[in-house]
Amino acid sequence: MLIITVGLNHRTAPVAVRERMAFGENALGDALLQLRGYPSILGCVIISTCNRTEIYAVTGEMDEGLTSVRTFLSRCSGLAASEINCYTYSHNLFDAARHLFRVASGLDSMLLGETEILGQIREGYRLAFDNNTTNSILNTLFQQAIAIGKRVRHETGIDRNAASISYAAVELAKSKLGQLSGRIALVIGAGYMSELAVKHLAANGVNNIIVTNRSYSRAVELADQFAGKAVNFDEMNNYLETADIVISSTAAPHYVLKATDVSQVAARREGKAMVLIDLAVPRDIEGAVGDLPGVSLYDIDALETVVDRNLAERRQAAVYGEAIIEEELETFSRRLGSQFVVPTITALVNRGEEVKRKELERALNRLNGLSEHDRKVVSAMANAIVNQLLHTPVTQLKNYALTNEGHLYTKMLQNVFCLEITGEG
Repeated sequence: MLIITVGLNHRTAPVAVRERMAFGENALGDALLQLRGYPSILGCVIISTCNRTEIYAVTGEMDEGLTSVRTFLSRCSGLAASEINCYTYSHNLFDAARHLFRVASGLDSMLLGETEILGQIREGYRLAFDNNTTNSILNTLFQQAIAIGKRVRHETGIDRNAASISYAAVELAKSKLGQLSGRIALVIGAGYMSELAVKHLAANGVNNIIVTNRSYSRAVELADQFAGKAVNFDEMNNYLETADIVISSTAAPHYVLKATDVSQVAARREGKAMVLIDLAVPRDIEGAVGDLPGVSLYDIDALETVVDRNLAERRQAAVYGEAIIEEELETFSRRLGSQFVVPTITALVNRGEEVKRKELERALNRLNGLSEHDRKVVSAMANAIVNQLLHTPVTQLKNYALTNEGHLYTKMLQNVFCLEITGEG
């Protein structure tokens, strides 16, 4: 049985294609059962996020398995087979395992070292397990992948430093204000950067988030995702006084916050610390705001310096992470290799024992008058011949099991000796 994976991600497909290939949470269970219904698919797990869709499957025949997965993706997405081939990649056997281990460790993500993917893999595996679409090989693969993802993060610290502008903005606010739990945040703008900022604010315990945007409906949409409050853009200054954190990211060609506006607010706050972070280009907040008492102002250049430094640290950590993955892959290959070849070795040894027993019985019946000692000598010779004949193929098969060609040698041995293999193997 062979492991295969077919997938696409932010590097191989535009968002319009990724949307069509995505599986919503409510549809994932039915999709798993539908894919498992293909005769060539003996087990499957689907990982579906905003940046990737990947199918991990176990199949008896590699080409048939890959064809089944691609056909399934074509039917679900409505994309032609040629488009599926254009936008997807595929891996098999230990290359598939290595790929999953890298994904789980955050080494294949848009943001190097991101943490969310590990939880998404865990949830995708749990859903497949609950729907009975996994098998022993996929269970081994995903359980080890989850453990590796934890190990890489723990030993390398790859996810400890802010590596996105929005994340860095929130971390900067935390460094200036301490714990953010109980703080009030005002987010100006409702685009992608603002959405990430709101997400990180909520993750850090900010439960009072105010969102404002020129399009009020978009502000409502973003605020509702995190139990925040949306306010009209022209009412923004009314909420400045209570805000400990202000993060602004709009497309305005002029300042949306001027020093004259913030100075009145700062005076009423009586020196209470206020952190303003300007993510916009051109800038949203007038530079003179940073000179006001109790007010700290940071623009995107300051944040990019932090992010660049942290990304360099993450890249160094990734090198160590890759070494951990190769070490774990060797462990996995030995474990999986045993699962592949043990049934074949057992069948081969049984076949040797069957032939030896039959021929030994025939020979001893013909050799009348042998003493008990002579009978034992003949039996020992038969055992030695069979053991020596089988030693080399068994040893070699164990070695080949640790390579990507191991399944070919296993199949060849089964065919040469007409071995019947039952069970998962």
